[in-house]
Amino acid sequence: MNLKQILEEMMQRRASDLHMKVGTPPTIRIDGRLAPLEHPAPTQKELEAIAEQVLTPKQRQIYEDHREVDFAFGVPGLARFRANFYQQRGTMAMAIRQVPLGVPSIEELNLPGIVEELSHRPRGLVLVTGTVGSGKSTTLASMLDVINRGDARSVITVEDPVEFLHRDDKAIISQREVGLDTESFHDGLKHILRQDPDVILLGEIRDKETMSIGLMAADTGHLVFSTLHTVDAAQTVNRVLSFYSPHEHGEIRFLLASTLQAVISLRLIPHASGTGRVPACEVMICTATIREYILDTEKTFLIRTAMREGTGQYGMQTFDQSLMSLYKGGLITLEDALRNSTNPSELELRIRGVHATSDKTWEQFEQGATLGGEDR
Repeated sequence: MNLKQILEEMMQRRASDLHMKVGTPPTIRIDGRLAPLEHPAPTQKELEAIAEQVLTPKQRQIYEDHREVDFAFGVPGLARFRANFYQQRGTMAMAIRQVPLGVPSIEELNLPGIVEELSHRPRGLVLVTGTVGSGKSTTLASMLDVINRGDARSVITVEDPVEFLHRDDKAIISQREVGLDTESFHDGLKHILRQDPDVILLGEIRDKETMSIGLMAADTGHLVFSTLHTVDAAQTVNRVLSFYSPHEHGEIRFLLASTLQAVISLRLIPHASGTGRVPACEVMICTATIREYILDTEKTFLIRTAMREGTGQYGMQTFDQSLMSLYKGGLITLEDALRNSTNPSELELRIRGVHATSDKTWEQFEQGATLGGEDR
């Protein structure tokens, strides 16, 4: 089995992921949908041969010890890939995701302009959230690229694994990969504040310790970027609190309210043309009102209302407002807009023009959006 040939076909068909396991033809994911390739199903020996080609001795040892391993690898002249080799039903399986060689701009990703502005914040915590494959890593890479091109700052990342590669421009960027540059995620974070960073990127907040380090770093004057697996901005506050015991919630609410700058939540929606996907983007900016709602348990549910009303002045927007803009711009279908909506009934009524005439918070979104660059 020729892995390079399969990866080339994957890229030619603009697939995001490749799945391989014993007894099933290689399968790719195109615009969120799985499609088998016209290749024979691999055998265990063929997959083991591929593993011998791409895994380092240390990575092979990790796989043998734990029956799974995360890593990244590059194919010269082709692209860079993030991979997970794992075991299922006693045989080897692989999931491989393409990582573009270049970092796309915020405009190419069709993200709102406030995302670039957040990249220049002097300090605080910025969280990018969404489900797996929603574009979190790509968005963070674009935000780091904004810093790299415009700000003379020291950036340190801890990633598992490193996906996008950044070359120093105005900034100095040190990218640390778990298993290669540091023994573990926790080890990489233990001394990070002594490495003179202005900006810290934590590949993913997975536990209480990582969350605490992110909050502490933001509280001591650093700009911190990271990701969480939450479906929207409002849920993110509760997800942060879930890392801690109930008796700690008061302290964490205070720390989060004082350090959080913004939450950017993403959902990738199929393009109306049937080819490619575009991001629906929810943005919560921590205004004085939002901070009050984070602090007060009984008011946290009001965050979404504050986001909807803070569009013009602060650049905030809800998922439904973003979906309205994409639908009115002809980028997504009504069916997909409603399927991905937070409140489908309200959005459908709004699209039909059933709403209070005094509500002006949707006007800019009802004018529609145009795609800023290539579809994802």
